[in-house]
Amino acid sequence: MIYRKPNRLKYYDYSNAGWYYVTICTNDHKNHFGEIINSKKDLNDAGKIVYEYWEKIEKLHKNIELDYFVIMPNHIHGIIIINSVGDANFASPTDRTKMELCKLLQQFKRAVTLKIKSINHESNFKWQRSFYDRIIRNEKELFNIRKYIKQNPLK
Repeated sequence: MIYRKPNRLKYYDYSNAGWYYVTICTNDHKNHFGEIINSKKDLNDAGKIVYEYWEKIEKLHKNIELDYFVIMPNHIHGIIIINSVGDANFASPTDRTKMELCKLLQQFKRAVTLKIKSINHESNFKWQRSFYDRIIRNEKELFNIRKYIKQNPLK
């Protein structure tokens, strides 16, 4: 069996109220969502689906807010705010896949994948396994992450 380095903070409950910076990438970093032209994003249909479904998160989860986010050709960066523990079915002190942030992103990735494949049956779209996260601990971190998200298309 292949050993994978854990990418979540050990012993941290990702159902806790807090601010989380996340990055979700496409499999093999393929440009499925559009391109950058003259430092501006040009989202294709798949990119527009990602945008639409990202914005739906707040409507579907009353205890979740979204802050800055950007959809790039092969990934998405976003700040997710969990205001309180919502659905008791999400929370699990031992199973990270049932923790609120993890479950939320699993649902998002699944919904986007199904929608993209329903529109383009021949699409080879896939997400990279898991996601990157950072727990935002203070205003300085929040400022720097927002700045990074805002400037990402320029890079």
